[in-house]
Amino acid sequence: MDLSSAWIGDFLDYIRTEKGLSSHTIEAYSRDVRSFAEAMGIEQWELVSSETILSFLSILRDKGYASSTICRTLVALKVFFRFLKKEGKIQSDLGRYFETPKIWQLIPQVLSIEEVEALLSQPQVHDVQGARDKAILELLYATGMRVSELCGLNLSDLADTFVKVRGKGKKERVVPVGRKAIEAVDYYLSHFRTEISDDHAPLFISSRGKRMDRIAVWARIKAYGKSAQIAKSISPHTLRHSFATHLLENGADLRLIQDMLGHEDIGTTDRYTHVTGNRLKTAFNRFHPRP
Repeated sequence: MDLSSAWIGDFLDYIRTEKGLSSHTIEAYSRDVRSFAEAMGIEQWELVSSETILSFLSILRDKGYASSTICRTLVALKVFFRFLKKEGKIQSDLGRYFETPKIWQLIPQVLSIEEVEALLSQPQVHDVQGARDKAILELLYATGMRVSELCGLNLSDLADTFVKVRGKGKKERVVPVGRKAIEAVDYYLSHFRTEISDDHAPLFISSRGKRMDRIAVWARIKAYGKSAQIAKSISPHTLRHSFATHLLENGADLRLIQDMLGHEDIGTTDRYTHVTGNRLKTAFNRFHPRP
């Protein structure tokens, strides 16, 4: 049986003697590689795939690790697998599949449809805060807009079936909106914002009457995620990722999703195919009679 820890020891000797890395860096690399081996139950390095690495990074993301920590972990794994390839232990350099600075974009946090329903059911609409928060959650999931875009919305930006969004670089786009989101916004406005006369007034305001900011929205979503007992780390961007992934899984064209998200580069949108591809593969293996 392959003693995986022996190769980790050889790796640490290698980076200590040939790479001249600091003791702090060597300690961090050791911790990262050993955590990877333990979490994924690795006994033979030859059996590790790029999907194994991606799964481990997803676990770190689910536990709420910062992007900088995930990136550093990936660097350690890339150096380690490059060493294994150099020593002839594995056939290919697994780390070459990952672009280090943007690795967290490959593993966006995505809620299941059931988790989305649980999250959206948390706000109690009998008061102004609950009604507002319900409308915010519904609109974020219905459109996939960024939280900064949501906070910048004015009353005049929302129509019966679409919303006008001002994105990065002040570029405007029109995004369709579903009935449930429109109903939630209408309820909030008709019950708690009846004094508004200016169409250019903010769509969502705080208890002090000021335009909602993204930190406040983030805090509300975190609180509702906790009350819904969702174990994943949730932020406004989670609803954006979930919006795109659920559309793609249900057959929407990637170009249409690109337009709705406001991505200039189709490559930015294309990362969702990594997520849905892995999930579809998992579902196939679980449910197909002859996987």
